[in-house]
Amino acid sequence: MRTTAESVTSRIEAAEPIELSLVVPLFNEEESVGPLIERIAAAMTSYPASWELILVDDGSTDATIANAKSALNRPGLDLKIVALQRNFGQTAAMQAGINQAQGRLIATLDGDLQNDPKDIPGMVAELERRELDLLVGWRKNRQDGLLLRKIPSWIANRLIGRITGVRLHDYGCSLKIYRGSVIKQVKLMGEMHRFIPAWVAGVVPSSRIGEMPVTHHARQHGASKYGISRTFRVILDLLSVMFFMRFKARPGHFFGSVGLGLGALSGIILAYLFIDKFIMGNDIGTRPLFMIGVMLFLSAVQMITTGILAEMIARTYYREDTAVSYIIREVYEGDQAHQ
Repeated sequence: MRTTAESVTSRIEAAEPIELSLVVPLFNEEESVGPLIERIAAAMTSYPASWELILVDDGSTDATIANAKSALNRPGLDLKIVALQRNFGQTAAMQAGINQAQGRLIATLDGDLQNDPKDIPGMVAELERRELDLLVGWRKNRQDGLLLRKIPSWIANRLIGRITGVRLHDYGCSLKIYRGSVIKQVKLMGEMHRFIPAWVAGVVPSSRIGEMPVTHHARQHGASKYGISRTFRVILDLLSVMFFMRFKARPGHFFGSVGLGLGALSGIILAYLFIDKFIMGNDIGTRPLFMIGVMLFLSAVQMITTGILAEMIARTYYREDTAVSYIIREVYEGDQAHQ
């Protein structure tokens, strides 16, 4: 079995493709990044294939990059540091790292030391054994506060599973193993990293997505970047996910269906008022029902028109799906940095 140093050296000499890329987004983790690199290097010592570590600094304002760069020339460590121009958010940072990754498999984990890198080799083996495209970590014994983290997370996981159809215990765990060819088909935007299994289910069957219990540690340094307000953002994001999963390629069906429903209701109301006016001889000019019928008709026209515009935008999106949600300032490899 090769050591980490032998693995990196032999890959360079023989131009061996990278088997596994580890992607870690970082934001103001100056105290954690050094121990994180140490733990990853120790955990991957016995890994039998080539691997690389990609740290993505998401616009940190502390010494995160400086501390990470001190490990660039560490023997046996194939390290790349991607420094983003400003803080774009965890999803964009994760996307930047995935785009830079060269491995056949890609692992993602948080940079706050709460995920344990020792789980990665076992997860890789489990993914291959079960022939999965995505293996999600399940923080079965989660070391977080009950009120602010565990309960909102439990509610969110149940909602996401019910709406998306991908049943997992822990959507929010950043420790995941992907097949590179699959995750690179998924474009991450906004704050959608917590819904990655749902997005992956859009390109592969949900039967190829699994989960595995992993170790979870309490935060040791710094402060959590999340609070109770995240619950409300999750609900809004979940509505977006539901829409994209069902109507991404045909948004006109969604808006058109709503428009036709409103139009049918408007037609019933206006037909009733027509009979009441011209057959029964009653005055309808000041009746609230008349205004409701007119407003429903106008809403129906607006929704159908919106559907047509959405279809046009969707076709443009599929022709030119090249936009990125981040800007890279520099990439550090060894003693070199480049734009």
